[in-house]
Amino acid sequence: MELSLLLEYGWVLLILIILEGLLSADNALVLAIMSKHLPAEQQKKAINIGLLLAFIFRIGAIFVISYLFHVWQIQAVGAAYLIFISLRHLLKRDHGEKNKKDTSYRMTVMQIALADIAFAVDSILAAVALVLALPDTPMAEIGGMDGAKFIVILLGAIAGLIVIRFAAGFFVKILTKRPSIETAAMLIVGWVGVKLLMHTLAHPSLHIISHDFVEGPIWNSIFWSVMVLIAVGGWFLSKEKSEESKAS
Repeated sequence: MELSLLLEYGWVLLILIILEGLLSADNALVLAIMSKHLPAEQQKKAINIGLLLAFIFRIGAIFVISYLFHVWQIQAVGAAYLIFISLRHLLKRDHGEKNKKDTSYRMTVMQIALADIAFAVDSILAAVALVLALPDTPMAEIGGMDGAKFIVILLGAIAGLIVIRFAAGFFVKILTKRPSIETAAMLIVGWVGVKLLMHTLAHPSLHIISHDFVEGPIWNSIFWSVMVLIAVGGWFLSKEKSEESKAS
């Protein structure tokens, strides 16, 4: 591979790793919220299963991306699901603890799987949109695309999984230390659902919203500004768990 081509691919890979890291932060937060109510041992298992499922779905999505690109319904279901669990939590705050205890380990894993599917499609579609503009290389095709492009997308997906692995544990610790911040966290989950909804509406099959707008600086600035505002507001309005509560 020529040096100029190698540099071009390397630059796109760096951007993709950063992009996947940002997208995976959403996934990690949802995974942490869904598994937080479980006992410590089951919590770790649920997170590990979530990581395995995220890996399977993302790799699978790369191989069938030519098909998934036309299936906007998957993103729509994911968006609706995230918005639903956010609203359910916010509208039933008085029964939050009971609902958490009634959610079984298997049900939690199923919820994580559904969320992982939606995030996998969103992540890989974003990666493909970024990589498709790269020039073709002499490498053989993998998964219906240029081999070098496939490898770049694969490396980006792996980077995203690494972010999920460390970020999920970090989010769980914060949610455990400051239980009242969970309301802000669920607002973020709903907002992430809105982001998926925007991507769905911008899908070529629907084209209700301009794809350039959804991928452009204005919407991204709005999205991340609201994310930061919710996170900062939730942190300052939440209270740290008392020592008595920790002991009990």
